[in-house]
Amino acid sequence: MNERRTLKINEKGHLEIGGCDSVELAARFGTPLYVFDEKYIRDMMAVYRDAIKAFYGGKGLVLYASKAFSCLAVYRIAAQEGIGVDVVSGGELYTALKAGFPADKIFMHGNNKLPQELEFAVSAGVGTIVVDAYDEADMIDELCAAAGRSQDVLVRINPGVEAHTHAFVQTARTDSKFGFSVSDGTAENITKYILAKPHLRLKGYHCHIGSQIFEKQSFVLAAGKAMDFIAAVKADTGFEAQTLNIGGGFGIWYTDEDAKLGAGDYAGYLEALAGEVKAKAAELGLSLPFLVIEPGRSVVGEAGVTLYTAGAVKDIPGVKKYVAVDGGMFDNPRYALYQSKYTVLLANRANEKCTERVTIAGKCCESGDIIAVDCALPAARRGDIVAVLSTGAYNYSMASNYNRNFIPPAVLVKDGSAEYIIKPQTYEDLVRNDVLPDRLK
Repeated sequence: MNERRTLKINEKGHLEIGGCDSVELAARFGTPLYVFDEKYIRDMMAVYRDAIKAFYGGKGLVLYASKAFSCLAVYRIAAQEGIGVDVVSGGELYTALKAGFPADKIFMHGNNKLPQELEFAVSAGVGTIVVDAYDEADMIDELCAAAGRSQDVLVRINPGVEAHTHAFVQTARTDSKFGFSVSDGTAENITKYILAKPHLRLKGYHCHIGSQIFEKQSFVLAAGKAMDFIAAVKADTGFEAQTLNIGGGFGIWYTDEDAKLGAGDYAGYLEALAGEVKAKAAELGLSLPFLVIEPGRSVVGEAGVTLYTAGAVKDIPGVKKYVAVDGGMFDNPRYALYQSKYTVLLANRANEKCTERVTIAGKCCESGDIIAVDCALPAARRGDIVAVLSTGAYNYSMASNYNRNFIPPAVLVKDGSAEYIIKPQTYEDLVRNDVLPDRLK
């Protein structure tokens, strides 16, 4: 487990999270339950914030990539830690603003921002919008003209760097739906197009090469290519980018197949990245750009644990053993999407020897409703509390009411205290927006 994690096995043999006994959490709040470690989240925000100060003279900004986990509490924590956030929808933007997050430190992303989302962003005074389409630039310019204001924007570029990660989460390949390619001239063309817009202030560029990346060199290569592009555009047009947003994608520990990164490792990403940008600026005769990074998964991923209660145990001799839980793909679809791997514990018997390998199955009416496979556990029984680690990112944010199951609540734990940050749903919540047309009454 990560060196900064506040997970441990207590004297009762129970998994403890942020000073809270997970068995007691399950009894108090019910299961399934998302549990978030506040100290871990704050520590990770501080790691990146302090690394920019240490290795780049503070000329930069950390943005929490809130698509990983969006709720009022996490935006409030980000504000208290003095970092910015990025949002990718009107809903995320609304939540950030509702939490009191300063609009000027919000960056808005998305490859197909809706007209009403852009109108919301402009009217709210969002600091920066990252442009990913020609007609999007047109819409922003028109909205700003009507509002009598100008808007800072970045252009999302595709540097052509393929990070070693799952194909579905690589975002900088030449066939990606994101960004404008550097290699074929489209990135420079959109630059010229935006520079001609009277109400848009082009500040620079954004790129993001993928997710769950452990190779430091991938980020260094992307930064180098981006700086080369900035120099080429300056030579051709006279425009020199003031901001370089290098995105996020830093990997985390899910199982022992992954590296266990500590604070120094994550700071090391920033040290290498900053070093490359500074070296390239000197080599190419460029001013040092304002450096922006967007960690999301690495801020909240290992901060999260999901607690379930074991139900039916089904042993198919010589084939497979299933341990079913009271959750499933409705609270964690990542195995169904990516065949994601997790570490699983019996939280109420965390110090017992593992004697078998099982598949953790969900309760949905889908044969593909699996949470994790090939998990080493003690012999599980109905009523055991099953803990799935590193579920803080892209679990709640991808959750649904499939089969009309509840999206689980979430609690924030710190120093032995636990409070709701997302309340439980009720059956009434499931039908709240259902309407019977007159002909069915």
